[in-house]
Amino acid sequence: GWGYIISSHLLAPKAELDANLSHLTSEILHELNIPLSTIKANSAMLKKRVMDDEKSLQRLNRIEASSVRLERLYKELVYSIKKELHPIAKEKLLLEPLLRERIETFEAFGRNSFSLDIGEMFIEIDKIGFEKMIDNLLMNAMKYSSKESLIKVILKENLLMIIDEGIGMDETQLLRVYERYYQSDNKEEGQGIGLALVKAYCDDEGIEIQIQSEKGLGTSVSLNLEKVHV
Repeated sequence: GWGYIISSHLLAPKAELDANLSHLTSEILHELNIPLSTIKANSAMLKKRVMDDEKSLQRLNRIEASSVRLERLYKELVYSIKKELHPIAKEKLLLEPLLRERIETFEAFGRNSFSLDIGEMFIEIDKIGFEKMIDNLLMNAMKYSSKESLIKVILKENLLMIIDEGIGMDETQLLRVYERYYQSDNKEEGQGIGLALVKAYCDDEGIEIQIQSEKGLGTSVSLNLEKVHV
């Protein structure tokens, strides 16, 4: 039973334990990915068949949006587990194409427009973690902005800024913004663990993060990339 399995794991040498844990984790993540892929594939197929049925289309769009959120959480889980098991190797990358790729992913939602003003800069970072951080920040900018409003991504010297024209936050909300599961004005979906993960990643990489916001005017997130600039 489970007791024997756990006991045998505890008595095994550390290297063997790490290998077994890595294998077990891979199996669990694989099993989680199967239903997620099935939901996405079938909702896409059904969407093609109900193009003339507005109510069914709305329901499918909600399923699709939920599967996107679930996929994002799945990827964050995969990354977090891998990071706990093994150190993540850092890569030297050009910043502009990396950001452009992430922005194109969010442009595909057809909800907001984006502007990208980035000069040439190489950074040395944990690539997957950096992408997840940017994804979280772009997702928040979209989520708390009106449809079709502009989201700007700007680099000034070593300072990378993501600026939205959304609902903004007051001082009380700003003080709590990095708390896990803290929810702002949006009742449908809060910040979740998104900004908590962003802050943890920035701390690990030596990236200073600052958030400036004003209620009703929008939010600006600044990332100081000086320590990862190469």
